[in-house]
Amino acid sequence: MKFIVIGITDNPQPFFPPEVLDIIKRGKVFSGGKRHHEIVAPLLTTDAKWIDITVPLDAVFEQYESLCEEIVVFASGDPLFFGFANTIRRRMPEAEMVVYPSFNSLQMLAHRLLMPYHDMRIVSLTGRPWSEFDRALIERSPKIGVLTDKEHTPATIAQRMLDYGYTYYTMYIGEHLGNPTIEKVSTLSLEEAATKDFSMPNCIILDSKLAPNAQLIYGIPDTAFTLLDGREKMITKMPIRLLTLQALDLPQKHVLWDIGFCTGSVSIEARLLFPHLQIEAFEIRPECEAIIQENARRFGAPGINVHIGDFLSNGGQFVRPHQLPSPDAVFIGGHGGHLKEIMAKVLHHLAQGGCIVMNSVKAPKVLTDSHQLWDDACQELGLQQEPPTRIILNDHHPIEILKAHR
Repeated sequence: MKFIVIGITDNPQPFFPPEVLDIIKRGKVFSGGKRHHEIVAPLLTTDAKWIDITVPLDAVFEQYESLCEEIVVFASGDPLFFGFANTIRRRMPEAEMVVYPSFNSLQMLAHRLLMPYHDMRIVSLTGRPWSEFDRALIERSPKIGVLTDKEHTPATIAQRMLDYGYTYYTMYIGEHLGNPTIEKVSTLSLEEAATKDFSMPNCIILDSKLAPNAQLIYGIPDTAFTLLDGREKMITKMPIRLLTLQALDLPQKHVLWDIGFCTGSVSIEARLLFPHLQIEAFEIRPECEAIIQENARRFGAPGINVHIGDFLSNGGQFVRPHQLPSPDAVFIGGHGGHLKEIMAKVLHHLAQGGCIVMNSVKAPKVLTDSHQLWDDACQELGLQQEPPTRIILNDHHPIEILKAHR
């Protein structure tokens, strides 16, 4: 089976080289979006078969497979740039394919702006979550090209950036690029973009004149966090926090669960230092949700997924762990006396090669020795412990950083 994938823009009178025109002229089966059909319909013969590309895609590919002949597919811009050619390769890897690309929308927007784009970081939010966009912001990428959709509009993107303090970008918006009658290019501040509606399709380029590493913090001061009822003891102290992240081996991990996040200090520090991570933060106290959100915005740490409720409960509105990706790093910041039960549940979901870390305070007036609870749980669950790290900060009680894995 053979696919010929032809990239087009929004121009209602598209230009094709002679080779592509010959392909269209002799073609019998064509496919593309409805907008593509409207553009190329005058070039197709009256008996040409057209297959609309609509979701769910399973039905589309069932039609392709039933034909077993050459199919000419029209796709936006460069079909290999977050485009439909990649979908064909993933769905039908054995199929033969030839691609005739056009300029993608971000290239066209850069051309309109006379902006060099060899250094532009590309993020697609078309049918995708915020994660890669958030990572680009946290890593202070000076120039970001963004593909949008109806949910991730220029206005919602601008507002997210304002919410988390990334205010130093200029936003360039291209609407209907390639269509000479309705194409529009705008240059706006984030404040301006957040209040406007933009027609689809569109794309944006974010450009910052600041140095890429501006405002990065390594080790957030404890006093900078909003605390639970102002209680200084309800936060993992900064030196301990950094050693905890080291014990979790986060550069090599993908999914971090922070159980008992309280102020969110561990999740936020991890998000800023390791923005590739997916972070799921759990807390039983509902008042902590506003606290972690406030702290995340203060330090520019978008993308932490917050779950309020009893980690051990399977009822209510709480997102159950089995609905989330398996963690390969777990920090237990609070256990409420149910450490063994929490560790048993974590172990049920822990990915191969994953680890569990907890900090134990050695205070003489504490009735329950959390280190002993940890040892007992590890022995019963068959976990292998690493030698603990013992730290004393100023006049505080000693803290032991405990780590275990399968």
